[in-house]
This record gives sequence, C-alpha cells and structure tokens, in this order.
Amino acid sequence: MLGLPDGTRACLFDLDGVLTDTASVHAAAWKQMFDDYLRARAEREGAAFRPFDLKADYGPYVDGRPRLEGTVTFLRSRGIELPAGGPGDDPDAETVYALATRKNALVQEKITTVGVDVYPGSVRYLQAVKDAGLATAVVSSSANAEQVLDVAGLTGFVDHRVDGVTAKERNLPGKPAPDTFLAAAADLGVDRTQAVVFEDALAGVASGRAGGFGYVIGVDRLGHADALREHGADVVVADLAELLENGLLEEDS
Repeated sequence: MLGLPDGTRACLFDLDGVLTDTASVHAAAWKQMFDDYLRARAEREGAAFRPFDLKADYGPYVDGRPRLEGTVTFLRSRGIELPAGGPGDDPDAETVYALATRKNALVQEKITTVGVDVYPGSVRYLQAVKDAGLATAVVSSSANAEQVLDVAGLTGFVDHRVDGVTAKERNLPGKPAPDTFLAAAADLGVDRTQAVVFEDALAGVASGRAGGFGYVIGVDRLGHADALREHGADVVVADLAELLENGLLEEDS
C-alpha cells in the first residue's frame, strides 16, 4: 500500500521540501541574499527597494532550480542582467556566480547552526518503500544534498544520489530538464516507465513529466496544488503519509 502504480521498481525523491524541510532553509537563504543585493542596488541607483517575495518569487523563479539558473531567472524577472562571472569571483562581486556563492554559503551556515527538519510522514514512507524492496534515489539540484542527508539521518534509506555535484561532473542540465531524474533511473538500472518521481517544486514536476516517467507525485508544501498539477503531477498530496493511508490515489483531472 504505497500508493504507486503496479510495476513500480524505483522511487526518485527530490530532497528539499519532499523529504526534509530544508526548502524553508533554502528559501530564507535566497531571500537574505537577494534582499541584500537588491537593497544595495536600489540605494546606489536612488530607486525604491522591492524585496524578494517568498510567495510570489520563490516558487516560479528559484525553487528546484540549480543555484546559477535560479539566480539568473529571478534577476531577469526584475529586468536585471549581470555578467556570469566564474567560480573564483570575490563574494562581493556583482556577478551571477558571486550571488549564487553567497546564497550557498548562507545555506551551509543555516544547516550547520539550525539543523535540518525531517517530515515524519516522509520517514514513514521511506521505511515502507525500503520494506517493499523498491530502489530509492534522491535527485536534487542542491550541492549540499549529501550533507543534508547525513545531518537528517536519512542516508540509510537512500540507495543512490544524483545532486548538484553529480550534475556538474556529468554536465547534466538541471530541472525542469529531465536529465538528472533520467540519470538516477539509469544508474539504478530501472526503466523510466517503472520509476516514480516525487517533487514539491514546479520545475521538478515538469521535469518528471518531460522525462516520461511512470508516475509523477506532487507534494504540496506551499499551497500551490493546482500549479503542481498544471506542471505535470499525476496526483498531489500534502504529505507522503497520505499515500500509505489512502493507497493508490485517483489521478487528478
């Protein structure tokens, strides 16, 4: 009673917002980084400061995307174009790389000082998945996924990991492209039609749909269930425990 279609052999989980509440940590880090930059830019140009809006900006522009892509996507939504720069940029440089690096530093600081919250329903579900003998993978755009899994005590539930580090090493495009999910399924030796994607981000469910996976489950942590369906989720739940309680849910139409 996992709420999965017959023939499922693997579960591919996004990390932030699906298994752990590090989505809130990432959101806070994005807001702090962007607000610092936007405030300084507004003061320099004599313009009004318009802060990063967690409700209006986080989901559409940065959630589920690689750091560099999220940085560019949000800035463009404000009509701001910055040079890409490079990994060696000074943290105070006005480049995409520098801003993304500042955001990552803030995330690492918050993970270390605040810790990582795990959704109890997700732990129950992971245990049930392992008990059923299904393969598991975490597919995350975060370069901190290994650290988060370790801090959260979830490493033992995960057979494989494809994260931001993997994507960089293999030159895989990030979500909403399906490449990281496809890589995880291939690494597990499972056909994509026998793998289920679990995602809370709009870019993530779009990735699962684009990849032709057997089923895409949207996890609604932000109150955007309709948007998850529109981007490709077959079904939307508020918590993974619902799948244990209700069995295979009817697909949303």
